[in-house]
Amino acid sequence: MSGDDQLVLYLCELTRLLWKLLLPLVFLCVVLLVVLVLLILAVRLWLQRSRNARRAREGCPTVAFFHPYCNAGGGGERVLWCAIRALQSRYHQVNFVVYTGDLGVTGPQILEGARRRFNIALPRPVHFVFLQHRVLVEPSLFPHFTLLGQSVGSIFLGWEALVKVVPDLYVDSMGYAFTLPLFRYLGGCSVASYVHYPTISNDMLSVVRERNPRFNNADFVSNNLLLSAFKVVYYCIFALLYGMAGSCSDLVMVNSSWTLDHILSLWRAPNRTSVVYPPCDVAALLDLPLEEDGDRKCHSIISVAQFRPEKDHRLQIRAFKKLLDRRGDDLPGGREALKLVLVGGCRNQEDEDRVLMLRGLCQELDVADLVEFKLNVSFEELKKEMAEATIGLHTMWNEHFGIGVVECMAAGKVILAHKSGGPKLDIVVPYEGGQTGFLANDEDSYAEAMQQILALPPATRMQVRRNARQSVWRFSDQEFTACFLAAMEPLMGALER
Repeated sequence: MSGDDQLVLYLCELTRLLWKLLLPLVFLCVVLLVVLVLLILAVRLWLQRSRNARRAREGCPTVAFFHPYCNAGGGGERVLWCAIRALQSRYHQVNFVVYTGDLGVTGPQILEGARRRFNIALPRPVHFVFLQHRVLVEPSLFPHFTLLGQSVGSIFLGWEALVKVVPDLYVDSMGYAFTLPLFRYLGGCSVASYVHYPTISNDMLSVVRERNPRFNNADFVSNNLLLSAFKVVYYCIFALLYGMAGSCSDLVMVNSSWTLDHILSLWRAPNRTSVVYPPCDVAALLDLPLEEDGDRKCHSIISVAQFRPEKDHRLQIRAFKKLLDRRGDDLPGGREALKLVLVGGCRNQEDEDRVLMLRGLCQELDVADLVEFKLNVSFEELKKEMAEATIGLHTMWNEHFGIGVVECMAAGKVILAHKSGGPKLDIVVPYEGGQTGFLANDEDSYAEAMQQILALPPATRMQVRRNARQSVWRFSDQEFTACFLAAMEPLMGALER
C-alpha cells in the first residue's frame, strides 16, 4: 500500500472517530435548541393568555411606558408626562401603565411631583407598576463594561415588568433598546420607542479610536494602546447588538437631528423613524418680562441640568472662574457682581455625591461664595431664578437635544451652549437671519463668550433675546402633542380595531 493510500485510510479513520465523539454533542445541542424553542413558545403563549385575560377583564387595550426613573426631574420625564397627557386626551378608552423603579413614593406622589416640577396635570390617573430590581440598570453596579452590564440588566428588569403587566403596546421612553425584542417576541406586543440619546454612537467610537479622555473614556484606557484597541472592538460589537435590538421597534421617534443621524446609522429603519422634538414649557416662561438689563447691579449665570457626569458642571465652574479672573474686577460691583446658579435634579445618592464634589471644586477655586446650588426645585422657583439671570449656560458635549437650552431662551436669557449636538444643529440657530445665542466648546471659549455677552450693549443683548424667544415656539407643548400623536397614530389606531 502506497503512502498516499495509508494517509487516506488514516484520515478516514480519524473522521469516523471524530464523528463518534461529536455525534452525542451535536445531538445534545439539537435537543437543547428544541427545548429552548418550546420553552420560548410556551412562555409567549402564557404571556399572551395573560394579556388576553387582562384585556377581557378591563374591556380596553393597555399602553405601557417603560421609564424606571419616572420620578426624576429631567427633560426625559417631561417628555413622558406630556406624551401620556397627549394620548389620554385623544384616546379615552385606553388604559395607561408606567413601569417605574421609584419604590419610595406612591403613584399619586409621582403625579403630584410631575405637576409641581413640570406644570403638567394628567386628565386621569395612570397605573404604576413598581419594579423591585431597578438596581440592575444602575451604572454604579457595573464599574467596568457599563454599557453591556446596564443593557443586560435592562433585559431582566424588562422581564420583571412584562410578567407583571403584559400590554398591548409597549413604549420604551428612556432608551432601554434591549427590552424591545423582549416585549415584541416574547410578549407579542407592538413596540415603539422614543430615543433621547443613543446608548452608543459613532462619536463615542471616535473618542475611543482617537484615545481622547472623556467622562466615558477613562484616562488609564485612553493612555493605553492595547486597552483602547480592545475597547474599540467592544464598542463595535455592542453597536451591532444595539442596532439589532433597536431595529425590532415598530415605530421610532427621536428628539433631534443629531440623534436621528446616529439612530439611522445604527438601527437602519428610516421608514419607521421620525424626529419629534421634545416638549418645552415655553408658554409658561414667556410670561417672564423681557426688560433691558443694563442697570442690573448683579448679573447671574444660570445652568439648568440634572447633576449627571455628562452635563459637565465642572466645565461650568472652571469657565466661571476664568471669567472672574478676566472680568471680575472690571464690573461696577467687582467679583460680587457675578453669580453662577446651578439648578438641577438629583436622581440618587450618586448624583448627591457629585454635588458634594462640585461644591469642593468651588472651594478649591475660591468661588464658593459666588456659586449657588438649587436642587430639585419647583417650577415656580425655576421661573424665579430664570427671571433674575442674564445668561443661560449649557456645557454638555453632544447634548442630544437640550430642553434646558430652550427654556433659557424662552425665558429671555442670552444662551451660551456647547457647540455640538442638538444645540448646534436644532436650537441655537439663526432665526429669520438674526442671532439667537452663542456657542462654545472649552473653558477658554466659554469664559470669552460670557465676557463678550456681558460687554454687549443692552440693546444688542435685547435683540438676541427677542430672536431666541421667537424661535422656540417650534419646541412648544402644542407642537410636541401634534407631532407625537401623528407619529403614534398607526399603532394607536391598530389597538382600537
